[in-house]
Amino acid sequence: MTKEFSVPPVVFPAGNGVNPGVGNITQRRAPMAPFQPLRPPSSSSAIPFLSFDIGSAASSSGTFGGTISSSGVSGSATFEDEEPLLDELGIHPDQIWHKTKSILNPFRVNPSAHKDSDLSGPIFLYLSFCLFQLLAGKIQFGVILGWIVVSSIFLYVVFNMLAGRNGNLDLHTCTSVVGYCILPVVILSAMSLFIPQGSSVIRYAMAGVFVVWAARACTNLMVALADGGEEHRGLIAYACFLIYTSFSLLVIF
Repeated sequence: MTKEFSVPPVVFPAGNGVNPGVGNITQRRAPMAPFQPLRPPSSSSAIPFLSFDIGSAASSSGTFGGTISSSGVSGSATFEDEEPLLDELGIHPDQIWHKTKSILNPFRVNPSAHKDSDLSGPIFLYLSFCLFQLLAGKIQFGVILGWIVVSSIFLYVVFNMLAGRNGNLDLHTCTSVVGYCILPVVILSAMSLFIPQGSSVIRYAMAGVFVVWAARACTNLMVALADGGEEHRGLIAYACFLIYTSFSLLVIF
């Protein structure tokens, strides 16, 4: 005899993937993938920064290159038309040499060369004076600079007080004249390097000659460049003599 067994029906519900229990048998949950792959982007949802026009980019790059080349050509043209760097800084080597050469003649100084006053030449002579003093073992950079400033102000005040209302000397011109006329003292400082320390008579005699040279050149330039100083030439010469005597004392002692 055959025995019949009752088999429960299998139900596959179309829901959220969970099968409810049927009878005494519980349906297992269908396995799910650990991740779901992203769907490929369609043409409507493409990445925005990748959508560009190659033709427009090429044309824009060509325009940019053309702009740079034209600006480079114009920049080179303007660079050639610019003044030299020394002229922009107000340093004229030819003018400095012409003024310095006019001081080298102790008997005849050319005042026309010093009408355009500048400070580049006096600064060069100041540095030369400091260098020769440094070679002699004397560090006097601050002392010499301070004496030049005080001497320029002193001569400016003295000249304008003597000239009165007729005086038209400015401080810039006075500083330029005092700085250029220090050239004989610079030469004295260079020559003193080769003179023994024991021969004091020779050093004093040389200092007197160079001081008179510098004072004469400074007096002639001051009287020629400014009005109202001709009648007070002796007093101006005395002030110039005191100025360059003080500088010569730095060389001797």
